Amino acid sequence: MSYSRFKTSWRTRIALSVVFFGLLAGEVSYAARKPVRAVAPAKANPETMLAEIHKDLAQHNLRAAQQKADALVEAYPTFRLGHLIRGDILLMHTRPVAALGAAAMVPTAPVGTDAKLADLRREATVRMQAEPGRPSPMLLPRALLQMRKDQRHALIVDAKHSRLYLYENRNDQIRLLQDFYVSQGKLGINKLKEGDMRTPVGVYNIVGRLPGVKLPDLYGKGALPLDYPNDWDKVQGRGGSGIWVHGVPNETFSRPPLSTDGCVVVSNDDLNLLTRIVEVGKTPVLIGDQVEFVSKEQLERDLRVASSLVENWRRDVENRDESALRALYSARFKSSNDGDLNTWLDKNRYLPGVKNNSVTVTDSAFFRQPSQEEMIVSSFTQQIVAGKFRHAVRKKQYWAREGKNWKIVAESNLS
Repeated sequence: MSYSRFKTSWRTRIALSVVFFGLLAGEVSYAARKPVRAVAPAKANPETMLAEIHKDLAQHNLRAAQQKADALVEAYPTFRLGHLIRGDILLMHTRPVAALGAAAMVPTAPVGTDAKLADLRREATVRMQAEPGRPSPMLLPRALLQMRKDQRHALIVDAKHSRLYLYENRNDQIRLLQDFYVSQGKLGINKLKEGDMRTPVGVYNIVGRLPGVKLPDLYGKGALPLDYPNDWDKVQGRGGSGIWVHGVPNETFSRPPLSTDGCVVVSNDDLNLLTRIVEVGKTPVLIGDQVEFVSKEQLERDLRVASSLVENWRRDVENRDESALRALYSARFKSSNDGDLNTWLDKNRYLPGVKNNSVTVTDSAFFRQPSQEEMIVSSFTQQIVAGKFRHAVRKKQYWAREGKNWKIVAESNLS
């Protein structure tokens, strides 16, 4: 792509150098980064603004791109990628720019510039994929098979594309509300142990809210802790703790895609929005690298499979069919407290001498883990009635595909 050459004043050249050396060192003052004639529209999504800038550049409309870049850094003054793009546009007034960050590629650049520039380029690639990468309104996330009526929202983290999707559940219908750029572990996903700098994959729940005033500046406006490790993680021997969704330092807008010790990190603005919406103990967070969007018909087929698995289990419990019940469990089954199958079934066998009893399952939720590992996580309330005896417990089961069959690999009682 080539552009007409324009003369740039010595003031513009100096401003460009100040902005770039400052932002790459992480020390940009607002005076240096504030644009001179910035347009001031309503605060828009950064990816939307970037897409508009890219569109203008593709059409060789440098003046419009400059105005929108000015508006971008005005709306998000700590957005280093925005400053990088604005600097390139300033440089385009004097010569063609072939690669992002050309304005920073000078012999006198500070030590470490190359690494920081590479991080910003990766962030740019991820963010520019957001607009065309959003799922069609006709498609639904395969991971959300069925939510409980009181689960009003769900979060899906697509680690492959550094994206978090916020879904709303209303009248048994789910719809995408918004999506956000996220950062994840420095070494990617599939966390195994403490300190491995990886983000876990699985189905989790938000278990608390931590305000930013009680945390170091690293966490920004606050944090939403997750219940990692979950039952399946424990069975697999996965360790570590302290996996949160949290914000960024106050003088930072965003972090590179791979830059955390394992947490999922969003901008402080996005965290504020999420904190207002999510519910502790109810909002699921599904993390994976195989986030699929499918038709309503496909989702309904998957839900029928998940429902039938639990129904078969319920029937065998009610009929006290020991052999059939055992056949539903995997040979690698372990309970969350490391008990084997015999110990687990003995613990969950109620009134063994009573023949007439009923078992019902209500308030079911089904999630499909968005990863290469085929896993269905079901939770429900089991109620057993035998004469005057009544017992209800909330249960969670992890079903994994083994060959052509689904087997229970982990199970726990939640209350």
